[in-house]
Amino acid sequence: MTSWVGRTAAEIAAAVREKRVTPREVVAEHIARIELLDARVGAFRHLRAAAALVEADEVASRADLAELPLAGVPVAVKDNLSVRGESTRNGSAATPDTPAGRDHVTVARLRAAGAVVVGLTNVPELCVFGTTDGVHGIARNPWDTARTAGGSSGGSAAAVAAGMVPIAIGNDGMGSLRIPAANCGLIGLKPGHGTIPADIGHGDWFGMSENGPLATTVEDARLMFSVLAATDVVRAEEPVARTVAVSVRSPLVGVTVSRPYAAAARQAAVLLASAGHRVRRADPPYPLWLGTTALAHWTAGTAVDAEGLDRRRLARRTRVHAAVGRRFVGSVRGGARREQLRERLEPFFAEHDVLLTPALARRGPAAAEWHERGWLRNVWANTNYSPLTPPWNLTGWPAMVVPFGVLPSGVPCAVQLVGRPGAEAGLLELAGQLEELRPWRRTAPLG
Repeated sequence: MTSWVGRTAAEIAAAVREKRVTPREVVAEHIARIELLDARVGAFRHLRAAAALVEADEVASRADLAELPLAGVPVAVKDNLSVRGESTRNGSAATPDTPAGRDHVTVARLRAAGAVVVGLTNVPELCVFGTTDGVHGIARNPWDTARTAGGSSGGSAAAVAAGMVPIAIGNDGMGSLRIPAANCGLIGLKPGHGTIPADIGHGDWFGMSENGPLATTVEDARLMFSVLAATDVVRAEEPVARTVAVSVRSPLVGVTVSRPYAAAARQAAVLLASAGHRVRRADPPYPLWLGTTALAHWTAGTAVDAEGLDRRRLARRTRVHAAVGRRFVGSVRGGARREQLRERLEPFFAEHDVLLTPALARRGPAAAEWHERGWLRNVWANTNYSPLTPPWNLTGWPAMVVPFGVLPSGVPCAVQLVGRPGAEAGLLELAGQLEELRPWRRTAPLG
Protein backbone atom coordinates (compact mmCIF):
# COMPACT_ATOMS: atom_id res chain seq x y z
CA MET A 1 0.00 0.00 0.00
CA THR A 2 1.34 3.42 -0.97
CA SER A 3 1.59 5.95 1.84
CA TRP A 4 0.87 9.56 0.96
CA VAL A 5 2.24 10.96 4.19
CA GLY A 6 5.61 12.52 3.44
CA ARG A 7 4.81 13.12 -0.23
CA THR A 8 4.98 16.62 -1.64
CA ALA A 9 1.90 18.63 -2.48
CA ALA A 10 2.80 18.41 -6.17
CA GLU A 11 3.01 14.61 -6.00
CA ILE A 12 -0.29 14.29 -4.14
CA ALA A 13 -2.15 16.64 -6.48
CA ALA A 14 -0.89 14.81 -9.55
CA ALA A 15 -1.98 11.45 -8.14
CA VAL A 16 -5.43 12.76 -7.23
CA ARG A 17 -5.92 14.38 -10.64
CA GLU A 18 -4.98 11.07 -12.29
CA LYS A 19 -7.30 9.19 -9.88
CA ARG A 20 -4.50 7.01 -8.54
CA VAL A 21 -5.69 7.94 -5.06
CA THR A 22 -8.78 9.63 -3.65
CA PRO A 23 -8.72 12.87 -1.65
CA ARG A 24 -10.35 10.99 1.26
CA GLU A 25 -7.51 8.46 1.38
CA VAL A 26 -4.88 11.20 1.38
CA VAL A 27 -6.64 13.31 4.00
CA ALA A 28 -7.38 10.33 6.24
CA GLU A 29 -3.71 9.33 6.28
CA HIS A 30 -2.64 12.82 7.29
CA ILE A 31 -5.31 13.07 9.98
CA ALA A 32 -4.06 9.77 11.40
CA ARG A 33 -0.53 11.17 11.53
CA ILE A 34 -1.73 14.31 13.30
CA GLU A 35 -3.58 12.20 15.87
CA LEU A 36 -0.46 10.07 16.36
CA LEU A 37 2.13 12.85 16.72
CA ASP A 38 0.56 16.14 17.69
CA ALA A 39 0.56 15.48 21.43
CA ARG A 40 4.36 15.66 21.14
CA VAL A 41 4.53 18.58 18.72
CA GLY A 42 1.60 20.89 19.53
CA ALA A 43 1.08 22.10 15.98
CA PHE A 44 -2.73 22.28 15.97
CA ARG A 45 -5.18 24.32 17.99
CA HIS A 46 -8.10 22.59 16.28
CA LEU A 47 -8.23 19.48 14.07
CA ARG A 48 -11.13 19.37 11.59
CA ALA A 49 -11.10 15.58 11.18
CA ALA A 50 -14.75 14.92 10.30
CA ALA A 51 -15.25 18.11 8.31
CA ALA A 52 -12.05 17.59 6.34
CA LEU A 53 -13.12 14.11 5.24
CA VAL A 54 -16.47 15.46 4.04
CA GLU A 55 -14.70 18.22 2.14
CA ALA A 56 -12.26 15.71 0.65
CA ASP A 57 -15.22 13.84 -0.83
CA GLU A 58 -16.53 17.10 -2.23
CA VAL A 59 -13.20 17.68 -3.97
CA ALA A 60 -13.36 14.17 -5.46
CA SER A 61 -16.77 14.95 -6.98
CA ARG A 62 -15.74 18.23 -8.61
CA ALA A 63 -16.13 18.34 -12.36
CA ASP A 64 -12.82 20.24 -12.67
CA LEU A 65 -10.81 17.74 -10.61
CA ALA A 66 -8.35 17.12 -13.44
CA GLU A 67 -7.42 20.83 -13.54
CA LEU A 68 -7.02 21.53 -9.81
CA PRO A 69 -3.44 22.51 -8.91
CA LEU A 70 -3.84 21.38 -5.29
CA ALA A 71 -6.30 18.53 -5.83
CA GLY A 72 -6.84 16.71 -2.54
CA VAL A 73 -3.81 18.26 -0.83
CA PRO A 74 -4.20 18.55 2.97
CA VAL A 75 -3.33 22.05 4.17
CA ALA A 76 -3.09 23.67 7.60
CA VAL A 77 -4.20 27.24 8.25
CA LYS A 78 -2.71 29.63 10.78
CA ASP A 79 -5.20 30.51 13.49
CA ASN A 80 -5.44 34.18 12.62
CA LEU A 81 -7.07 33.54 9.22
CA SER A 82 -10.76 32.74 9.10
CA VAL A 83 -11.99 29.30 8.08
CA ARG A 84 -15.70 29.08 7.44
CA GLY A 85 -17.53 27.40 10.33
CA GLU A 86 -14.55 27.55 12.71
CA SER A 87 -13.59 30.12 15.31
CA THR A 88 -10.46 32.22 14.84
CA ARG A 89 -8.84 32.45 18.27
CA ASN A 90 -5.53 34.13 17.37
CA GLY A 91 -3.83 32.29 20.23
CA SER A 92 -5.84 34.09 22.89
CA ALA A 93 -8.45 33.53 25.59
CA ALA A 94 -9.65 37.09 24.96
CA THR A 95 -10.95 36.46 21.42
CA PRO A 96 -14.51 35.23 20.80
CA ASP A 97 -15.16 31.55 20.19
CA THR A 98 -17.53 32.39 17.34
CA PRO A 99 -17.54 30.43 14.05
CA ALA A 100 -16.46 32.46 11.04
CA GLY A 101 -19.11 33.09 8.43
CA ARG A 102 -16.70 32.98 5.51
CA ASP A 103 -13.22 31.90 4.52
CA HIS A 104 -10.36 34.35 4.44
CA VAL A 105 -9.58 35.13 0.79
CA THR A 106 -6.36 33.06 0.92
CA VAL A 107 -8.21 30.08 2.39
CA ALA A 108 -10.87 30.46 -0.31
CA ARG A 109 -8.15 30.41 -2.98
CA LEU A 110 -6.60 27.26 -1.52
CA ARG A 111 -9.98 25.53 -1.45
CA ALA A 112 -10.80 26.66 -4.98
CA ALA A 113 -7.53 25.02 -6.05
CA GLY A 114 -8.63 21.72 -4.48
CA ALA A 115 -6.88 21.85 -1.10
CA VAL A 116 -8.56 20.46 2.01
CA VAL A 117 -8.21 22.35 5.30
CA VAL A 118 -7.45 19.78 8.01
CA GLY A 119 -7.05 22.20 10.90
CA LEU A 120 -6.04 25.51 12.42
CA THR A 121 -2.55 25.81 13.82
CA ASN A 122 -1.21 27.20 17.07
CA VAL A 123 0.08 30.77 17.33
CA PRO A 124 1.31 32.97 20.18
CA GLU A 125 -1.30 35.39 21.46
CA LEU A 126 -2.21 37.92 18.75
CA CYS A 127 0.71 36.51 16.73
CA VAL A 128 3.13 38.84 18.49
CA PHE A 129 6.20 36.80 19.41
CA GLY A 130 8.80 34.49 17.89
CA THR A 131 7.88 31.61 20.22
CA THR A 132 4.53 29.85 19.86
CA ASP A 133 3.06 29.15 23.28
CA GLY A 134 0.02 30.20 25.26
CA VAL A 135 -3.41 29.06 26.39
CA HIS A 136 -3.64 26.60 23.48
CA GLY A 137 -0.31 24.91 24.17
CA ILE A 138 3.29 25.01 22.98
CA ALA A 139 4.31 24.41 19.36
CA ARG A 140 7.62 22.54 19.36
CA ASN A 141 10.27 22.08 16.70
CA PRO A 142 9.80 18.54 15.36
CA TRP A 143 13.57 18.27 14.87
CA ASP A 144 14.15 18.98 18.56
CA THR A 145 11.01 19.09 20.69
CA ALA A 146 12.91 20.77 23.52
CA ARG A 147 13.07 23.87 21.30
CA THR A 148 10.33 26.22 20.10
CA ALA A 149 9.03 25.84 16.56
CA GLY A 150 9.33 29.62 16.36
CA GLY A 151 6.59 32.14 15.84
CA SER A 152 4.23 33.35 15.14
CA SER A 153 3.46 30.79 12.41
CA GLY A 154 4.99 28.13 14.66
CA GLY A 155 2.12 25.67 14.52
CA SER A 156 1.96 25.79 10.73
CA ALA A 157 5.71 25.22 10.42
CA ALA A 158 5.68 22.40 12.96
CA ALA A 159 2.83 20.68 11.11
CA VAL A 160 4.73 20.71 7.81
CA ALA A 161 8.08 19.73 9.32
CA ALA A 162 6.43 16.80 11.12
CA GLY A 163 4.83 15.53 7.90
CA MET A 164 1.32 16.20 9.23
CA VAL A 165 0.56 18.22 6.09
CA PRO A 166 2.69 18.83 2.99
CA ILE A 167 2.03 22.59 2.98
CA ALA A 168 0.59 25.23 5.28
CA ILE A 169 -0.23 28.91 5.19
CA GLY A 170 1.35 31.37 7.58
CA ASN A 171 1.93 35.09 7.71
CA ASP A 172 4.77 37.40 8.51
CA GLY A 173 4.77 40.80 10.22
CA MET A 174 8.32 40.86 11.63
CA GLY A 175 9.54 37.44 10.54
CA SER A 176 6.59 35.38 11.73
CA LEU A 177 6.74 33.04 8.74
CA ARG A 178 10.48 33.03 8.10
CA ILE A 179 11.50 32.45 11.74
CA PRO A 180 9.62 29.15 12.17
CA ALA A 181 10.56 28.10 8.63
CA ALA A 182 14.23 28.54 9.54
CA ASN A 183 13.85 26.69 12.84
CA CYS A 184 11.97 23.80 11.27
CA GLY A 185 13.92 23.35 8.03
CA LEU A 186 11.32 24.65 5.59
CA ILE A 187 10.90 27.02 2.69
CA GLY A 188 9.12 30.12 3.94
CA LEU A 189 8.27 32.95 1.54
CA LYS A 190 7.13 36.39 2.67
CA PRO A 191 5.94 38.08 -0.52
CA GLY A 192 6.24 41.74 -1.27
CA HIS A 193 3.47 44.09 -0.23
CA GLY A 194 0.26 43.66 -2.21
CA THR A 195 1.30 40.44 -3.96
CA ILE A 196 -1.01 38.20 -1.91
CA PRO A 197 -4.12 39.61 -0.18
CA ALA A 198 -3.36 40.29 3.48
CA ASP A 199 -6.42 41.26 5.57
CA ILE A 200 -4.65 40.19 8.77
CA GLY A 201 -5.94 41.55 12.07
CA HIS A 202 -6.82 45.23 12.12
CA GLY A 203 -4.78 46.79 9.33
CA ASP A 204 -2.10 44.18 8.68
CA TRP A 205 0.26 45.79 11.20
CA PHE A 206 0.22 49.00 9.13
CA GLY A 207 0.73 47.04 5.93
CA MET A 208 3.76 45.08 7.14
CA SER A 209 2.10 41.65 7.47
CA GLU A 210 1.90 39.33 4.48
CA ASN A 211 0.47 35.84 3.95
CA GLY A 212 2.70 33.21 2.40
CA PRO A 213 3.49 29.52 1.98
CA LEU A 214 5.39 27.06 4.14
CA ALA A 215 6.64 24.00 2.26
CA THR A 216 9.34 21.36 2.20
CA THR A 217 10.37 21.92 -1.43
CA VAL A 218 10.77 24.90 -3.72
CA GLU A 219 8.35 23.28 -6.17
CA ASP A 220 5.63 23.18 -3.51
CA ALA A 221 6.37 26.74 -2.41
CA ARG A 222 6.13 27.94 -6.01
CA LEU A 223 2.87 26.02 -6.50
CA MET A 224 1.28 27.38 -3.34
CA PHE A 225 2.51 30.91 -4.01
CA SER A 226 0.94 30.76 -7.48
CA VAL A 227 -2.42 29.79 -5.95
CA LEU A 228 -2.29 32.42 -3.21
CA ALA A 229 -1.16 35.19 -5.55
CA ALA A 230 -3.58 34.11 -8.29
CA THR A 231 -0.76 34.12 -10.82
CA ASP A 232 1.11 31.36 -12.62
CA VAL A 233 4.75 31.31 -11.52
CA VAL A 234 6.65 28.75 -13.59
CA ARG A 235 10.23 27.62 -13.25
CA ALA A 236 12.55 29.31 -15.72
CA GLU A 237 13.97 27.02 -18.40
CA GLU A 238 17.37 28.71 -18.16
CA PRO A 239 18.58 30.20 -14.86
CA VAL A 240 19.39 33.90 -14.96
CA ALA A 241 22.79 35.02 -13.64
CA ARG A 242 22.23 37.52 -10.84
CA THR A 243 24.31 39.88 -8.76
CA VAL A 244 24.14 38.60 -5.20
CA ALA A 245 25.34 40.53 -2.16
CA VAL A 246 26.22 38.37 0.83
CA SER A 247 26.11 39.96 4.27
CA VAL A 248 26.47 38.34 7.69
CA ARG A 249 26.13 41.62 9.59
CA SER A 250 23.19 41.98 11.97
CA PRO A 251 20.95 44.93 11.04
CA LEU A 252 20.39 45.68 14.74
CA VAL A 253 23.06 47.35 16.87
CA GLY A 254 24.23 45.15 19.73
CA VAL A 255 23.04 41.85 18.24
CA THR A 256 25.58 39.51 16.67
CA VAL A 257 25.23 36.53 14.34
CA SER A 258 26.52 33.20 15.62
CA ARG A 259 29.20 31.32 13.72
CA PRO A 260 26.99 28.49 12.38
CA TYR A 261 24.51 30.89 10.78
CA ALA A 262 27.23 33.14 9.39
CA ALA A 263 29.04 30.10 7.98
CA ALA A 264 25.85 28.89 6.30
CA ALA A 265 25.43 32.21 4.47
CA ARG A 266 29.05 32.17 3.32
CA GLN A 267 28.79 28.57 2.12
CA ALA A 268 25.57 29.33 0.24
CA ALA A 269 27.36 32.26 -1.41
CA VAL A 270 30.10 29.93 -2.62
CA LEU A 271 27.54 27.58 -4.15
CA LEU A 272 25.72 30.41 -5.92
CA ALA A 273 29.03 31.67 -7.30
CA SER A 274 29.77 28.17 -8.60
CA ALA A 275 26.38 28.25 -10.34
CA GLY A 276 27.40 31.34 -12.30
CA HIS A 277 26.05 34.18 -10.18
CA ARG A 278 28.08 37.31 -9.48
CA VAL A 279 28.54 37.10 -5.71
CA ARG A 280 30.23 39.78 -3.64
CA ARG A 281 30.49 40.69 0.03
CA ALA A 282 28.42 43.82 0.70
CA ASP A 283 26.50 45.06 3.74
CA PRO A 284 23.28 47.03 3.27
CA PRO A 285 23.41 50.54 4.78
CA TYR A 286 21.18 49.73 7.75
CA PRO A 287 20.45 52.92 9.75
CA LEU A 288 21.22 53.12 13.47
CA TRP A 289 17.56 53.84 14.17
CA LEU A 290 16.36 50.58 12.63
CA GLY A 291 15.99 48.80 15.98
CA THR A 292 13.85 51.48 17.61
CA THR A 293 11.74 51.81 14.46
CA ALA A 294 11.16 48.05 14.35
CA LEU A 295 10.15 48.04 18.03
CA ALA A 296 7.74 50.94 17.52
CA HIS A 297 6.00 49.23 14.60
CA TRP A 298 5.97 45.82 16.30
CA THR A 299 4.33 47.14 19.47
CA ALA A 300 1.98 49.56 17.70
CA GLY A 301 0.61 46.75 15.55
CA THR A 302 -0.22 44.81 18.69
CA ALA A 303 -1.83 47.86 20.29
CA VAL A 304 -4.24 48.12 17.36
CA ASP A 305 -5.02 44.39 17.34
CA ALA A 306 -5.69 44.41 21.10
CA GLU A 307 -8.30 47.16 20.88
CA GLY A 308 -11.70 45.95 22.04
CA LEU A 309 -10.35 42.84 23.79
CA ASP A 310 -10.67 42.22 27.52
CA ARG A 311 -7.17 43.03 28.73
CA ARG A 312 -7.68 40.94 31.85
CA ARG A 313 -7.76 37.86 29.62
CA LEU A 314 -4.58 38.75 27.76
CA ALA A 315 -1.20 37.33 28.81
CA ARG A 316 1.10 39.71 30.65
CA ARG A 317 3.61 40.00 27.82
CA THR A 318 0.82 40.89 25.39
CA ARG A 319 -0.66 43.53 27.70
CA VAL A 320 2.71 45.23 28.14
CA HIS A 321 3.51 45.01 24.42
CA ALA A 322 0.20 46.68 23.55
CA ALA A 323 0.65 49.34 26.25
CA VAL A 324 4.09 50.23 24.92
CA GLY A 325 2.74 50.34 21.38
CA ARG A 326 -0.15 52.71 22.09
CA ARG A 327 2.24 55.64 22.34
CA PHE A 328 3.60 54.90 18.87
CA VAL A 329 0.40 54.29 16.88
CA GLY A 330 0.07 57.86 15.62
CA SER A 331 3.66 58.23 14.45
CA VAL A 332 3.81 54.75 12.94
CA ARG A 333 0.59 55.21 10.98
CA GLY A 334 2.17 57.95 8.88
CA GLY A 335 4.85 55.60 7.54
CA ALA A 336 7.63 58.21 7.39
CA ARG A 337 10.34 55.98 8.85
CA ARG A 338 9.44 53.12 6.54
CA GLU A 339 9.75 55.40 3.53
CA GLN A 340 13.10 56.65 4.79
CA LEU A 341 14.31 53.07 5.11
CA ARG A 342 13.22 52.24 1.55
CA GLU A 343 14.98 55.32 0.20
CA ARG A 344 18.13 54.40 2.09
CA LEU A 345 18.18 50.80 0.80
CA GLU A 346 17.02 51.32 -2.78
CA PRO A 347 20.50 52.26 -4.12
CA PHE A 348 21.90 49.06 -2.65
CA PHE A 349 19.26 46.99 -4.46
CA ALA A 350 19.80 48.96 -7.66
CA GLU A 351 23.35 47.62 -7.55
CA HIS A 352 22.50 44.09 -6.34
CA ASP A 353 19.65 41.87 -7.50
CA VAL A 354 19.49 39.78 -4.33
CA LEU A 355 20.74 40.01 -0.76
CA LEU A 356 21.85 36.74 0.89
CA THR A 357 22.00 36.70 4.71
CA PRO A 358 21.76 34.19 7.54
CA ALA A 359 18.11 33.45 8.31
CA LEU A 360 18.58 33.76 12.07
CA ALA A 361 21.34 34.83 14.42
CA ARG A 362 21.18 31.71 16.58
CA ARG A 363 18.99 28.69 17.25
CA GLY A 364 15.48 29.09 18.60
CA PRO A 365 14.85 29.39 22.34
CA ALA A 366 13.64 26.54 24.50
CA ALA A 367 10.05 25.38 24.13
CA ALA A 368 8.58 26.87 27.29
CA GLU A 369 5.78 29.00 28.73
CA TRP A 370 7.28 32.23 27.42
CA HIS A 371 3.88 33.93 27.70
CA GLU A 372 4.21 33.68 31.49
CA ARG A 373 7.61 35.41 31.50
CA GLY A 374 8.31 39.13 31.55
CA TRP A 375 7.97 41.39 28.53
CA LEU A 376 11.61 42.49 28.44
CA ARG A 377 12.79 38.90 28.62
CA ASN A 378 10.58 38.00 25.66
CA VAL A 379 11.67 41.01 23.60
CA TRP A 380 15.33 40.28 24.28
CA ALA A 381 14.99 36.58 23.41
CA ASN A 382 13.17 37.39 20.15
CA THR A 383 15.53 40.17 19.09
CA ASN A 384 18.62 38.19 19.99
CA TYR A 385 17.78 35.27 17.73
CA SER A 386 15.95 36.98 14.87
CA PRO A 387 17.44 40.39 14.01
CA LEU A 388 17.60 39.75 10.25
CA THR A 389 13.90 39.47 9.39
CA PRO A 390 12.25 42.79 10.43
CA PRO A 391 13.84 45.16 7.88
CA TRP A 392 11.99 43.52 5.01
CA ASN A 393 8.59 43.92 6.65
CA LEU A 394 9.36 47.60 7.14
CA THR A 395 10.31 48.01 3.47
CA GLY A 396 7.53 45.71 2.23
CA TRP A 397 9.94 43.81 -0.02
CA PRO A 398 9.95 40.03 -0.64
CA ALA A 399 12.16 37.79 1.49
CA MET A 400 12.36 34.05 1.88
CA VAL A 401 14.08 31.44 4.02
CA VAL A 402 15.79 28.38 2.53
CA PRO A 403 17.10 25.40 4.53
CA PHE A 404 20.87 25.13 4.31
CA GLY A 405 22.90 22.60 6.27
CA VAL A 406 22.53 21.78 9.95
CA LEU A 407 23.51 23.38 13.24
CA PRO A 408 25.93 21.63 15.62
CA SER A 409 22.88 20.30 17.48
CA GLY A 410 21.73 18.52 14.31
CA VAL A 411 18.64 20.67 13.66
CA PRO A 412 18.27 22.53 10.36
CA CYS A 413 20.11 25.75 9.60
CA ALA A 414 18.89 28.26 7.01
CA VAL A 415 19.70 31.33 4.93
CA GLN A 416 17.57 34.26 3.81
CA LEU A 417 17.16 35.68 0.30
CA VAL A 418 15.83 39.24 -0.15
CA GLY A 419 14.87 40.97 -3.38
CA ARG A 420 13.31 44.08 -4.86
CA PRO A 421 9.54 44.44 -5.21
CA GLY A 422 8.28 41.81 -7.65
CA ALA A 423 11.29 39.52 -7.19
CA GLU A 424 9.42 36.50 -5.81
CA ALA A 425 9.92 34.35 -8.91
CA GLY A 426 13.63 35.15 -8.96
CA LEU A 427 14.02 34.30 -5.28
CA LEU A 428 12.28 30.98 -5.87
CA GLU A 429 14.65 30.30 -8.77
CA LEU A 430 17.71 30.92 -6.59
CA ALA A 431 16.22 28.82 -3.82
CA GLY A 432 15.72 26.01 -6.32
CA GLN A 433 19.38 26.13 -7.27
CA LEU A 434 20.40 25.91 -3.61
CA GLU A 435 18.01 22.97 -3.22
CA GLU A 436 19.69 21.16 -6.12
CA LEU A 437 23.21 21.95 -4.93
CA ARG A 438 22.63 21.26 -1.23
CA PRO A 439 19.50 19.10 -0.77
CA TRP A 440 17.92 18.92 2.66
CA ARG A 441 15.96 16.31 4.54
CA ARG A 442 12.34 17.37 4.11
CA THR A 443 10.68 16.19 7.32
CA ALA A 444 11.82 15.47 10.86
CA PRO A 445 12.47 11.83 11.84
CA LEU A 446 9.49 11.44 14.16
CA GLY A 447 7.77 8.08 14.65
